[in-house]
Amino acid sequence: MSAQINTPSIAVLLDYGRQKLGATLSNDPHADPALDSEILLAHYAHLSRADLHAKPEFEVDHLKAFHYCTAIEQRAIGTPVAYLLNSAGFHALELFITPDVLIPRPETELLVDWALECAKHDAMILDLGTGSGAIALSTANALPNAQIIATDQSLNILDVADRNAEKYGYNGRVRFLEGSWYEALAQDPEIGRFDLIVSNPPYIAENDPHLEQGDVMHEPKLALVSGPDGLDALRTIIAGAPQRLHAGGWLLVEHGYDQEAAVQELFQQAGFEQITTRKDLNGHPRVTGGQHP
Repeated sequence: MSAQINTPSIAVLLDYGRQKLGATLSNDPHADPALDSEILLAHYAHLSRADLHAKPEFEVDHLKAFHYCTAIEQRAIGTPVAYLLNSAGFHALELFITPDVLIPRPETELLVDWALECAKHDAMILDLGTGSGAIALSTANALPNAQIIATDQSLNILDVADRNAEKYGYNGRVRFLEGSWYEALAQDPEIGRFDLIVSNPPYIAENDPHLEQGDVMHEPKLALVSGPDGLDALRTIIAGAPQRLHAGGWLLVEHGYDQEAAVQELFQQAGFEQITTRKDLNGHPRVTGGQHP
């Protein structure tokens, strides 16, 4: 985009974005240059996407156009749109997002939906590895009487989650603790057992080629990778759950599409009953749950 054009039109800016991203993201099967261009221009021009289509001749202020073109350059090298906007939608919430946290996926909404089926209105719920707080806050949004503890091992991550909790007024009902999985609970000896434990832990194997593709390349490896087979975190979470669940309580975990059998076996070894795996919208096994006897 030439620096000579101070007030380019919407049509010119969208064409620039589509061409730039089309040329650089051609190897990413999930990239959508036209959609990304529209989302970024709507954001930086403070317009709706409907406005973009209705007013293609509208001239955009040069400073807004500059910020948009800068974002297109960042997107062209693979930076996810969610990080450029510091925002991602998840289960009726619009969450603040930074590169410190995993970008919430639609697949994870399956975990929340199942959690809401299992939880009583006043349930005690534990969210392990909360990241942006997506699961904990979505659950709090749907269960106004539930009490939720959410853990993560980095204060930078918990700062993001806390900001999202403050945005929606859930600071009182959602409590954040720093630490690795169940170790975070040791900060408060009064914390007892839970009715429900949920987690979307890292579950990608160390050498998985998917780590070099798409948005994943820019996301924190701590939130993605878990040992040689991707199961290290799941082993810890599943094995430790019986000591933290009430009788009849449920554990629900997200996992890789090819890990169903291994995860079900871990549930069996931990003594869970009613072990079930649900599929995501693409038909892939994605969330496994079991009930503590």
